[in-house]
Amino acid sequence: MRDEEAISRILAGETGLFEIIMRRYNQRLYRVTRAILRDDGEAEDVIQDAYVRAYQHLDQFAGKAAFSTWLTRIAVNEALARKRRRGRLEGLEIVQTTEERMATPESSSIIDPESRAAQLQVRQLLEEAIESLPEDYRTIIIMRDVEEMDVAETAASLGVSESVVKTRLHRARAALRKELYARSQGRVTDLYPFHAPRCDRVVQAVFDRIREKTP
Repeated sequence: MRDEEAISRILAGETGLFEIIMRRYNQRLYRVTRAILRDDGEAEDVIQDAYVRAYQHLDQFAGKAAFSTWLTRIAVNEALARKRRRGRLEGLEIVQTTEERMATPESSSIIDPESRAAQLQVRQLLEEAIESLPEDYRTIIIMRDVEEMDVAETAASLGVSESVVKTRLHRARAALRKELYARSQGRVTDLYPFHAPRCDRVVQAVFDRIREKTP
């Protein structure tokens, strides 16, 4: 079901169909708001707020842009507003008393423990590197490279020009490469590990072949 059809039917009274919208965009909105807020719990709160706001103003969606862009823009605005409020509260706390981390769901396919451990290490390294980027760069990386949003939709969602998106993405990727290189130093010796289970398999296989060839 296309977004436009779902919206039309929701507005006509089939409110349960809003679940389709939420399930369709949960991951995108979470990733984008998480990039801005750098807090899992706050990101979840914000996407809930964004969905409520979108539902309440669904009749105002004019179709001038894709619904996904309209919805993402609402989530971005909610996240930025939350960040501003949080900043004011943190400042107040400092005055009164003298201040984090895709889940990407794991694959259901069978992967051996060594491969899974390597995948987790790479993902952790990448997430840490992205986390360290400035907000503008972090958000652009998530929207363009992780969510694979095109330049036009990213620009519309953030309220900036397409040239700004391109410039930020170029700089963000350069900064990310630099950060990844810096973070990988000291871990090079961990590459291509020969863990105990693999060692055991090789030893066992060699002995099996030796026994086969021994009269």
